[in-house]
Amino acid sequence: MAFESLTERLQSVFKKLKGQARLSNANMEEMLRDVRLALLDADVHLEVVKQFLADLRERFVGSDVLSALSPGQMVVKIVADELTNLLGKDANELQLTKRPSVVLIVGLQGGGKTTNAAKLAYYLQTKQQKKPLLVAADVQRPAAIDQLEQLGAKHQLPVYAEREQNDVVGIVARALDHAQSIQADVVIVDTAGRLHVDEELMQELVSLQHKTRPQEILLVVDAMSGQDTVSVAQAFLKTIPLTGVLMTKLDGDARGGAALSIRHQTGLPILFSGIGEKIHDLERFQPRQMAERILGMGDMLKLIETAQENIDEKRATRLMTRMLSGQFDLSDMLEQLETAAKMGPLSGLMKMMPGMPKVSAQDQAQAEVRIKKTKAVILSMTPEERHHPDVLRASRKERIAKGSGLTPTDVNNVLRQYEQSKQVMKQMSAMMGKRR
Repeated sequence: MAFESLTERLQSVFKKLKGQARLSNANMEEMLRDVRLALLDADVHLEVVKQFLADLRERFVGSDVLSALSPGQMVVKIVADELTNLLGKDANELQLTKRPSVVLIVGLQGGGKTTNAAKLAYYLQTKQQKKPLLVAADVQRPAAIDQLEQLGAKHQLPVYAEREQNDVVGIVARALDHAQSIQADVVIVDTAGRLHVDEELMQELVSLQHKTRPQEILLVVDAMSGQDTVSVAQAFLKTIPLTGVLMTKLDGDARGGAALSIRHQTGLPILFSGIGEKIHDLERFQPRQMAERILGMGDMLKLIETAQENIDEKRATRLMTRMLSGQFDLSDMLEQLETAAKMGPLSGLMKMMPGMPKVSAQDQAQAEVRIKKTKAVILSMTPEERHHPDVLRASRKERIAKGSGLTPTDVNNVLRQYEQSKQVMKQMSAMMGKRR
């Protein structure tokens, strides 16, 4: 994640506080100095760091933290509050009040405008039940039109394009007429980008703005660009009234300074964050949840949302009933693994859980290998063997091993894992029975 290094640095700062009976002026200044270094190392703008530390110092002095017997938790809460303020305090919504509403997607070439225009359309279609229309208005790059049409065809998103025309304003005007005819709710316009901000690009955007009167103008920026994102946003703001930011690659190894700097320096809210390459890897930016994630407090709201999106409630209830009633078999174990896999990699889920240790790339790889082996072994069994694993003797294990491309030892390991899981289920069932 983009803030991983910053998270580790801040957690080490808070660990020092746990050993302190009280927070004095001396150790408060030491802590603020460590926070300053952590933020600067994360490529946060210097002016933002200065203001953030000033706000923290004022909160510490004006609260009971200096006299608290256990200041650690209070300090974490104050830092979380101030990080939330820095990131935008409240989550902002798109203002799509007209029909059709117009959203201009702007930014530099290579920043991911086209992909994220499609992601936004998919988000609005699946999360808000809107009917979007994508408009290919980047006539400078025929490949951008190809890309948008391919994404639209793959995910059932309508796309309007005119390959033989160069008049962008005319194309978008006709696209708006088309949107009326198909009763689209939102028109998302993928505009042209350049390698740098130039007069030609800006004049095209000004003309589009005057013609379409958009409800939203979203700037796509790359989190890995660091403080350059602030400069780009400020350059665009000189000409067109941006309404928000869509920040990509927040799942990458960027240091996170862009996200922590852009709101303070430009006043623009981050509305969406890109967290992967797939069409559904776009999420509404939640300042409070992001602040808590930065501080290693997890993101339980995101975990719950992920579970709700990927787990069938009826199947989950049926599986839980079987598990607690002692009917848990290898078919249920396979279903459990497949359900967990839908929620994403283990490392991502662990980050959402407060207090959980970091999963290394090596641990992640080993876990994935074990899961693949387990699924291969179970899939090589007959239905009878899955329901009644006690029938498995040496000859059957040999057959299953050959069918899965593994060894009898691997088969035994899966059966041992199953028995352990079954024991845990029995213990849970007994505990729940006592509580009734």
